[in-house]
Amino acid sequence: MSKSAIVIGAGIVGLASARALGARGYQVTVIERSSKAIGASIRNFGMVWPIGQPEGKLYERALKAKSIWKEVLTGGKLWFHEGGSLHMAYQQDELEVIQQIVDVSDKRPVSILTPEATLSKSPAVNQNGLLGSLFCKDEMIVDPREAIAGIPAYLNEKYGVNFIWDTAISEVSYPTVSSGKNQWSADEIFVCSGQDFETLYPEEFSNTAITKCKLQMLRLESQPDNWKIGPALCGGLSLIHYDGFKSAASLDKLKERYKAEYAEYLKWGIHVMASQNGLGEITVGDSHEYALTFDPFDREFINTMILDYLATFAEFKSSKVFQTWHGIYPKMTNGNTEIVIRPNEGVTIINGLGGAGMTLSFGLCDEVIGGTY
Repeated sequence: MSKSAIVIGAGIVGLASARALGARGYQVTVIERSSKAIGASIRNFGMVWPIGQPEGKLYERALKAKSIWKEVLTGGKLWFHEGGSLHMAYQQDELEVIQQIVDVSDKRPVSILTPEATLSKSPAVNQNGLLGSLFCKDEMIVDPREAIAGIPAYLNEKYGVNFIWDTAISEVSYPTVSSGKNQWSADEIFVCSGQDFETLYPEEFSNTAITKCKLQMLRLESQPDNWKIGPALCGGLSLIHYDGFKSAASLDKLKERYKAEYAEYLKWGIHVMASQNGLGEITVGDSHEYALTFDPFDREFINTMILDYLATFAEFKSSKVFQTWHGIYPKMTNGNTEIVIRPNEGVTIINGLGGAGMTLSFGLCDEVIGGTY
């Protein structure tokens, strides 16, 4: 008989765990405290972002995750766009960094584009002062709201995964999980509860090198006349944000200039990117504040700074903002890219993917459940 598993949480890590379990013949039940996932998994760009990961294990994990994304989205008849990414350079030191990235990239499908070639990739690029761009074919965009809401139906149809909504698990005592007087049992339990990690396992949380990150984001209205921006668009500040760019020899020199010219941006962890969803809307962000408890109110000046920097590298048919929000995700403080811990027999906690949840979760959970982690 097949084994059974309970997954706590229906965000991207929970869905990735449920998919990996279902694909291996488990009888899977996912229990989610809300009527639908409403946390960090839907409050992001929807970027599946291999370019942000260093070559080696993490880059390969990102590519594996992308292949699973395509399998799931295609099976679930959900939208996605493999448009790649463009990173614009307007100063010589930015151009040097992206050239170095291309020079040392053994496996990535990256290239340097001239200003003319850049504009042919995207009509949204600001051509004033443009020196060139880094183009990578790897990156893919999904609509996180549509995808996270739609994947449960696919998993139910494909693997028989059962979803229980509006049910907050208050205790895990292997092999049983409890919500008040209601109980469920399984051979294996996976806790994928994102920023609520400490609710069920406060001691493990306090002993883990983990904090939380609040980010602010905006969404521009659907572009008129079905106008498309093409690849995801990034400004120079993104070059110092992602570990995938650390191989560039002159990156530290670029950081020093940014510290002098963009001190306030770095203070609030702002780097700016834009992606377009299937509705033609453009998601823009973001900022990064680190703490365990946050002011629940967004800072208008951060949104203004994001939009001001966006204008230095992108121009849209419509720049009308119609949604703003913030998200909160767990983030490791010791340089690790995730935590996978087993606090007791039969229980596995998967957490701490930071801002790379959409990029890495399907790959990571497949490794953990497949026994190759």
